[in-house]
Amino acid sequence: MRMSADQSRTIAFLGLGIMGSPMAANLVRAGHTVVGYNRSRPPVDRLIEAGGRGADSIAAAVADADVVITMLPADRQVTEVVLGEGGVLAHVRPGTLLIDMSSVGPQTAVAIAEAGRAKGVRVLDAPVSGGEAGAVDAVLSIMAGGDADDFAAAEPLFRALGTTVVHVGPHGAGQTVKAANQLIVAVNIQALAEAVVFLEKAGADLPAALEVLGGGLAGSTVLTRKKDAMLNRDFKPGFRIDLHHKDMGIVTEAARANGTVLPLGSLAAQLMASARANGDGTLDHSALLRGVERLSGRTTD
Repeated sequence: MRMSADQSRTIAFLGLGIMGSPMAANLVRAGHTVVGYNRSRPPVDRLIEAGGRGADSIAAAVADADVVITMLPADRQVTEVVLGEGGVLAHVRPGTLLIDMSSVGPQTAVAIAEAGRAKGVRVLDAPVSGGEAGAVDAVLSIMAGGDADDFAAAEPLFRALGTTVVHVGPHGAGQTVKAANQLIVAVNIQALAEAVVFLEKAGADLPAALEVLGGGLAGSTVLTRKKDAMLNRDFKPGFRIDLHHKDMGIVTEAARANGTVLPLGSLAAQLMASARANGDGTLDHSALLRGVERLSGRTTD
């Protein structure tokens, strides 16, 4: 359903990568005017083909925006795009709603919120879970931190992007919940990878085994979404190991700061780092399977 003119907003969308491109396109389909900016030009051209508009600079993208959404790889890029010379806060209008949907550290989210407040800009941290498939199908889980009134203003936009949309607390809370999400996902993928290699080495019918496991207590979204990648050794990135490695650094740093001990999380972080060190960083995080194969004496190529 398209929105009426008084409901439609002008949205600057900065960062049109694997996740950002389908998210921006879904906002266009929801009836919003979406102006995209990306460091490389082809994703901008694809957004234009989908009905959006393009900009050649951050300043041009945000000049007339009611809402600015950033979807960037890590803390460094978010800080540069938002706080840097020529960045969002240097050019955006007071009263604009800035929503960072990247996965960054809670401390970065708080710093951006404070900088935004000083400029009269409202800020939410609203990272997502669901991977590329969730972004394409607009079924992401969105966890938002910030003021309740700002969340209420952003919620119609979130509903165009996801099906589970929750205000989880003050500034930084969204990123804290996302860190917990990445901890759970990493441990689940690692457990699934170990089960796959265990079953194969035992000579089990792997597709049948995963089917029955998926119907019991061992079933999970991770099993459902990642089993085919592991069965077919097709690790086309939906969420790269490089990015999950970054997120596990956020988890461990935040846990250290608040005094939480993460035995399984620490091991998962090391295994993610090992996968990256072995050249798997650009593969989907389901390629943790390759690390289990290496440890079990199986070739991975």
